[in-house]
Amino acid sequence: MSNKKLTILGIVAVLMVLWAVMQSRFSNRSGTEPVGLAYLIQGFDPSGVNSIVIGAGEDAFTLKNQRGGFVVADKDNYPAKTSEINSLITKCLEIQTSEFVTDNPANFEDLEVTEEKARSVVKFMKADPNSSLLTGVVIGKTKELGQGSYVRMLSSDAAVSNRVYVTSNAPWFGGGVMNYIDQELISAKSEDIESVTASSKDGQYTLRKKPDSQDIILDNIPAGKKLKSSEAQSVLTALTSLRFDDVKKIPSDLAFDKQYMCRLKDSTVYALRIAQRDGKTYVSCVAEFTDKTPVEKASIDQGGEVESEEELKKKEAKLLARDNATKFTTKHQGWVYEIADWKAKNLTKELADLLEDEEKPEENAAADPNAVIPDIISVPEIEDPNS
Repeated sequence: MSNKKLTILGIVAVLMVLWAVMQSRFSNRSGTEPVGLAYLIQGFDPSGVNSIVIGAGEDAFTLKNQRGGFVVADKDNYPAKTSEINSLITKCLEIQTSEFVTDNPANFEDLEVTEEKARSVVKFMKADPNSSLLTGVVIGKTKELGQGSYVRMLSSDAAVSNRVYVTSNAPWFGGGVMNYIDQELISAKSEDIESVTASSKDGQYTLRKKPDSQDIILDNIPAGKKLKSSEAQSVLTALTSLRFDDVKKIPSDLAFDKQYMCRLKDSTVYALRIAQRDGKTYVSCVAEFTDKTPVEKASIDQGGEVESEEELKKKEAKLLARDNATKFTTKHQGWVYEIADWKAKNLTKELADLLEDEEKPEENAAADPNAVIPDIISVPEIEDPNS
């Protein structure tokens, strides 16, 4: 047999060995079949969703559809962030598959498309008594060489649910349960803040801005003391960006023994009750619009004067501020929010934390070098006449 034929047989043998290795690695696994781009989920109607389960095992949490809006079941049914719900549904519906991989469940663990090993799991549940599965998505590991990820659709039809594909646009559902909650509590503009009042069992103080200035003054500052401007600034602007880390229904065993009130120039007042326990700080909050004068629109039919555009804008701003205060209180009443420690310090500073001693002039200050020093005149001794 010629050397050329021996070489060809050797190459064939190597290819057969490689094929055997691949077959042993993915036993009973269907070969990858190009299927062209196609949407993984088709014909899905979001209006039929009663709840959404995200994650698996102990990390799973549920979003429930209540009265036309979603709430976070794991956070005492706190309202969910609508934009994140819409984004979640859109991401699932936009998943496109390019290759069919397998329909054998024996291969799921290796591809990490089991619910226990998956990178992401999303289930859409029906609005029936059993909350049965409507559809869902399981996203597995990244394909070899990073060319897409393995994905399968969840369905009550086992044949459909067992089909694993490759997708090049696998979404990321990160952030956990708090990602689906709007964590911004209050966001007041610094230039709109008129004053703040903080109180506790140790006393009360009020900080305010000087008219037409950014300087901060303290009402009734004690004699011999002066205000620490940086500390005062952090207290006055504590509500310019107040976010929370967690939320729950107000428990009956929390002692709210501190208060922080922020008054805006438009007559809106934010009132926060503050409780601290086990190294954590909790706040409950309401808003009130304190300008109670009625807003009336002049009637031309009754001989009223035509209002200027500026006057109309003032009235519109007042009505908007009043409505916003009412909506704020309605949304947050009955809830308690856990806030970060660094932010809590700005809400709970005592008066002593804002004061320092005034500088006193040195008692033995150096003399003026330009001052004229008089000559020293020696006084002669006077003899004692009785000596």
